[in-house]
Amino acid sequence: MAVDVPEVGEVRKLLDKLGESALIERLDSFVALNEGLETKKGKEFIEVSILGFLEGTLVSLRRKYQGNEKVEGLLERISKRRTELDIKFRKPKPPIFENME
Repeated sequence: MAVDVPEVGEVRKLLDKLGESALIERLDSFVALNEGLETKKGKEFIEVSILGFLEGTLVSLRRKYQGNEKVEGLLERISKRRTELDIKFRKPKPPIFENME
């Protein structure tokens, strides 16, 4: 029962193109570890986790490869998707805090 996160393949290709083989190994390990948790945590939770890992990896790559449009584009897209999925897992504010903003 593998989690299908298409962005993993895109980031893997980018890492290969940039010669970042050590990061490919870390990515593969992280994905494998999270797939083992899918039955306990749920598919969407694992997707958010993997997208967060991809986002962090791309933030590091953005610093290393400044101005790389492929890194910037993937980072923007993955950040947006992770944020959208992450909203599902946020706990609502208790009613006592509703009017405090």
